[in-house]
This record gives sequence, C-alpha cells and structure tokens, in this order.
Amino acid sequence: MDKITIFGFISVSLMLIFYALEARGRIFILLFAGSCLMASAYGFMQGSWPFGMVEMIWSGVALRRWWLKP
Repeated sequence: MDKITIFGFISVSLMLIFYALEARGRIFILLFAGSCLMASAYGFMQGSWPFGMVEMIWSGVALRRWWLKP
C-alpha cells in the first residue's frame, strides 16, 4: 500500500470510530467532522473529486450538528 492509501484507510477508520462514539459527547462530533475533512483530502489526492466533495459537505453537516448540540 502506498502512503495515500494508508492515509485514506486511517481517515475512513477514524470516521467510523468517531461516528460510533458521537452519543458520548460533542467532542466526538467535532472529531468526526475533522476525519471527514481528512477523507475529503484523500478523495482529492487520489483524483476522485466526487468523493472529495461529498466528504467536504458531510464535514459541514457534522460541524453544524456539533454547533447546534447543547
């Protein structure tokens, strides 16, 4: 595996972990948003701009959820 593939694997794995932990606190929603940005960067680096765009939007959705959660 090359470095970009490893980065993608790590970012998507973190997304899964932080998504599963979101109910435990707001910080995990913020960490999920950050891992979505990592996955977005991975998508753009590998040349898959649709994946990169969707992950960027998903990060924005997560940031909004983080902002609005009491």
